[in-house]
Amino acid sequence: MKTDLPTATASKTAIWTGRILSALGALFFLFDGIMKLFKPVFVVDATKQLGYSEQTIIPLGIVLIVCTLIYLVPRTAVLGAILLTGYLGGAVATHVRAGNGWFETLFPVIFAAIIWGGLLLREPRLRELFSLRRFPS
Repeated sequence: MKTDLPTATASKTAIWTGRILSALGALFFLFDGIMKLFKPVFVVDATKQLGYSEQTIIPLGIVLIVCTLIYLVPRTAVLGAILLTGYLGGAVATHVRAGNGWFETLFPVIFAAIIWGGLLLREPRLRELFSLRRFPS
């Protein structure tokens, strides 16, 4: 089924910038998730300082890796971004509850902006959804 609706276009520079932002965010999340699976001492210590038990580290790592892989598949990227946003919201709540500083609290928000910004730049359907231009009917 073909529609005659115009799509929001982006330059090759914007698309590549989006791919790079998405890749950087995904690499960070994959690295973080893998570190949770291997549980080095500093990860265990940091998790305990945030008020979580050691038994939660591996499930958190699995969730983070799965959400990131969903984000990396173009067809499911929007769902992955939504899931990662939820994960990062939990990170913000954890840092607020632990009484950490502004940087620790805003760090997940920055990464949420990176994954959504990257997705917005590389995904034409999302650009169309958030387009500021109005097309004639």
